[in-house]
Amino acid sequence: MNLTCPCDHTCSILELLHALAEGLDSGLDLEQMLPPALERMASDLSLERGTLTLFRRDQGEVLVELAYGLSPAQQAQGKYRVGEGITGKVAATGRAVLVPRVCDEPEFLNRTLARENLEDLAFLCVPVLRQGRVVGTLAADRRVSAGTDLQEDLRVLEIVAFMISEVAAIHLLEREKAGEEAIRLREENARLRAELAGRYQPPNLVGSTPVMRQAYDLIARVGPSPATVLILGESGVGKELVADALHALSPRRDGPMVKFNCAALPESVVESELFGHARGAFTGAVADRKGRFELADGGTVFLDEVGELSLSVQAKLLRVLQEREVEPLGSGRTLKVDVRIIAATNRDLEAMVKEGAFREDLFYRLNVFPILLPPLRLRKADIPALVDHFVGRFAREHQKKAVRVSTPAIDMLMQYHWPGNVRELANCMERAVLLSEDGVIRSYHLPPTLQTAATSGTPLKGDMQAALAALEKEFIIEALKSERGNAAAAARRLGLTERILGLRLKQHGIEARRYRLAS
Repeated sequence: MNLTCPCDHTCSILELLHALAEGLDSGLDLEQMLPPALERMASDLSLERGTLTLFRRDQGEVLVELAYGLSPAQQAQGKYRVGEGITGKVAATGRAVLVPRVCDEPEFLNRTLARENLEDLAFLCVPVLRQGRVVGTLAADRRVSAGTDLQEDLRVLEIVAFMISEVAAIHLLEREKAGEEAIRLREENARLRAELAGRYQPPNLVGSTPVMRQAYDLIARVGPSPATVLILGESGVGKELVADALHALSPRRDGPMVKFNCAALPESVVESELFGHARGAFTGAVADRKGRFELADGGTVFLDEVGELSLSVQAKLLRVLQEREVEPLGSGRTLKVDVRIIAATNRDLEAMVKEGAFREDLFYRLNVFPILLPPLRLRKADIPALVDHFVGRFAREHQKKAVRVSTPAIDMLMQYHWPGNVRELANCMERAVLLSEDGVIRSYHLPPTLQTAATSGTPLKGDMQAALAALEKEFIIEALKSERGNAAAAARRLGLTERILGLRLKQHGIEARRYRLAS
């Protein structure tokens, strides 16, 4: 990089710059020229990865455009608001930033999650300027060792950024002028290519564990078809997001997506909401009203908590599935509707069929293509990615600075069993973002329900026998308090004989008469 560098290293730099110059002279565009240059920088200059971002002023974001060392999924996560993180800061100020140790820098976001070992890792980021205007940024990761000259590495990045500034500006201008339709077509083509390659992932779902990849594969297969889909899973796993993904993949994507929670309203109201009603059909029906199926004509109806429907409403839903017809309440009219039905439930419909609580014929009509979403406790490897997603989302919504989550906090999140699944995790992270004051989410920002004996500094003491004895004593005392010291009544409350309770009172040194006045 300078005259003191070894000859072979200096030659590598000169060859890199020469190759870039040849690419510029031959009229190559940015997508043809830069990826080989980034790869060469990584191999010849000992860089682990390199990224070029473009400053999309129309969107107010800095987006990773081209990269070496990042997967497509990691590259897609490279989005920054202006001023957010190191990349956003460089885009906002137009000045280069050198971070010698990213593990010590709170503003380093690791948004792409590509870096696992942050020790001895440096991050270099320079602006790409055209006529004094920031076009984007050029960044690289560098593993630091003895003799590493980061300042000289930064100068090389600045030279490369200067050389590509014109083609980067042209590329950005083409992006900004492409229009919404061209962008939509490009994203659609990318989605189809990814789907054909078996790598489809709905943009609104986060996670890459094998169980989620299986769900993504099912979504990709059934999404473009008109088939009825039944989404199964515990409460809070994201069934509505799957319904959104299915609608987005279908030919009906430009049609309406009408959602209805079957458990949210009384039975009498549910029927009217789903199928509509005519004026005068019941008290308060002062005008005709369209139901959800009529409103969704040409699109999709999503029925959440379908297991909560009454048997009478189930019969009418079956007719919609079989005949694609609805009859509004109080009306002699029969309406044809062209809708795709997606249903979801957290209940065991097969068990409900055996109990007579759910129609068997309706179950088979809904269960054409079931998709089971796993609970969060079975895909804990997705928790870090989900945490990063929610921290970024809630930081933007609440205009808070939240850049990273401490290791103890991540450990707590990984150890918890998450009975409320992804919805509970989202609520926890929103709370943590609101409580954090320095941009770092720590363990004490998490709800008390996540605290363990180790993290709270309250380890268990004594053996199990002692703990059970203490619990038994507490139960007996509470029973005596409730029965105002009446030992016979307390024994009945506890399901014990008076003799056994007497032995327990003696064993624990409890005097029943002390509680005769207790309320």
